[in-house]
Amino acid sequence: MAYAPFNLAGKVALVTGGNGGIGLGMAEAMAQAGADIVIWGSNKDKTLAAEGKLTSHGVRVKAQIVDCADEAQVVAGMQEAVAAMGRVDAVFANAGRGRGAASFSEMTTETWRYNMALNLDGVFWTAREAAKHMVERAKSGDPGGSIVGIASLAAIEGAARNEAYAATKGAVISMMKSIAVEHARYGVRANSILPGWIATDMTTGAQGSEKFTENVISRVPMRRWGEPQDFGGVAVYLASDASRYHSGDSFIVDGGYSIF
Repeated sequence: MAYAPFNLAGKVALVTGGNGGIGLGMAEAMAQAGADIVIWGSNKDKTLAAEGKLTSHGVRVKAQIVDCADEAQVVAGMQEAVAAMGRVDAVFANAGRGRGAASFSEMTTETWRYNMALNLDGVFWTAREAAKHMVERAKSGDPGGSIVGIASLAAIEGAARNEAYAATKGAVISMMKSIAVEHARYGVRANSILPGWIATDMTTGAQGSEKFTENVISRVPMRRWGEPQDFGGVAVYLASDASRYHSGDSFIVDGGYSIF
């Protein structure tokens, strides 16, 4: 039998914030590798458009309108996904947002809560519900699963005026490591992905700035913005059996920025 660890046929991958940017880039790659896909998004039109794009790859696709900053919606969304698809093998907690301040001393509690609600609480609820399903499967004789939290370089580098955002992303890394240790007995892995400067809706303002391009993107060794497609490979790897013994790690995808 040929070695084909990256073949995702028979697996189901769920991506929060899967209707655009990095989330859609990961979902498309996994669909092309044969996985059935579930995407969550809070924007109905954008989510349905992404569903059509993913369906063109010939796999089963389920699009759900879920606001990951709402615990009840996350719980119900995971239950609906499992009921519709039969199982969920890989979950990518990707939905996120960012809001900074003019300075740390001027940062409001509202800004702090705004970042925490989706970037940390949402990841917690998503990972918890995924783990619940995977543990139940394991106890029924069907072990295995992959939980991935999307963090950021802000988690490991000083992000001035973005302390709230950075705090959420650092917490995601620690959360994934703890999940990895606790759930290894069930064959469940947990890892983090740390994107660098990626061209998505979140970075639209910076993309149009010549000053930012000169001061920041010029320091990226690959001399370009990252693109959503650049996350396809790591997503397929983490959803696949190729990573069945790889857990508790942090994958930096930044074109070499953090080491230069």
